[in-house]
Amino acid sequence: MLLSRFLTARWLSAEICLRCGSGQDIGKDMLRHTGGGVREVCTSTKLYGKARENPKKREMSEKKLTRHFVDYRRVKLVAGAGGKGACTFHSEPRKEWGGPDGGDGGDGGSIILKADRFVKSLATVVSVYRGESGQSGRSKNCHGRNGSTTYVSVPLGTVVKEQGETIADLSKHGQEYVAVFGGSGGKGNRFFMSNENRAPMTATPGTQGQERLLQLELRTMAHAGLVGFPNAGKSSLLRAISNARPAVAAYPFTTLNPHVGIVQYRDHEQVAVADIPGIIRGAHLNRGLGISFLRHIERCRFLLFVLDLSAPEPWTQLQHLGYELDQYEPGLSQRPQAVVANKMDLPGSREKLETLKSHVTQRVIPVSALTGQNTEELILHLRELYDGYLQSRSEDKPVRW
Repeated sequence: MLLSRFLTARWLSAEICLRCGSGQDIGKDMLRHTGGGVREVCTSTKLYGKARENPKKREMSEKKLTRHFVDYRRVKLVAGAGGKGACTFHSEPRKEWGGPDGGDGGDGGSIILKADRFVKSLATVVSVYRGESGQSGRSKNCHGRNGSTTYVSVPLGTVVKEQGETIADLSKHGQEYVAVFGGSGGKGNRFFMSNENRAPMTATPGTQGQERLLQLELRTMAHAGLVGFPNAGKSSLLRAISNARPAVAAYPFTTLNPHVGIVQYRDHEQVAVADIPGIIRGAHLNRGLGISFLRHIERCRFLLFVLDLSAPEPWTQLQHLGYELDQYEPGLSQRPQAVVANKMDLPGSREKLETLKSHVTQRVIPVSALTGQNTEELILHLRELYDGYLQSRSEDKPVRW
């Protein structure tokens, strides 16, 4: 009898919960049958809560992106010193003159720069690195442990310079460069034992590790580069053709650091496009941040000159851009390229487009980054430039027999 009353109350409690969850009213008879078992249940409040919606992830502002993106570092690297050798003699019962048994010291740890494709900035690189020193030798011919190697992860496209001269170019994933070598460990007195000197008292200290002051420069690794004057619409164009989300605003110099977007095709091929910050006249003379902007274009295999059709004479922009690129690096403006006539949605752009085509010899692709007009033609031509680059690289590659 007691078991049947318990099962009945339990069944009624479950039914009350279901009715509350579905918004149905609970009758007084049902509550009377429970015998007071569910008196603490509030019938005026639903038993289920509204599912929390995932808030939309806010895009990071350009000011915050500037804090995280670092493309230049001065690094001091000090390798580990070698451990000193030991000067000891073996002694045990019934063997008082066991001879020298001092072990050698361990070698100091080296510091290696390693390219990592998952690292996108030099922000994680600190200003000073010190390698681990080797341990000293001990008695009983025990050698000291070598110092462990210190690896510094840097992004792809990092150029290592010393006093202005390039000494390494880390452009492939997993590529390593031994920046500083660790010091050699000292020799124990066991090493100096000979037939003429059976009990040497000599032990050498370890040498100091190598010390260097290097400059690390990050040059963006991308297939195509969007080159143009400030407020030409490069960031908006990159948002229209790729998955990148750089900051966009109606004032010049919105982009303070280069952004790389990936254009994906149906055959799963991917083309990287870099949004180079706006270049001004005199950039090759390091006016503004000209040199820091121009060095990101060196790695681009082909260029897309973005012209603003709202300017009075947009064809003059192409001449000025080519001049700045050639002054920074001769022949830089002669790479495979195309001219992108942006802001076709503005009035008067049709007339300027025809005039632009008569002044330039390159292919002109009219687009509107704001409305997405004719971006398909740009994406297809981008693939043509990419396929041409792959073909030229395969022809230059030597054939292995």
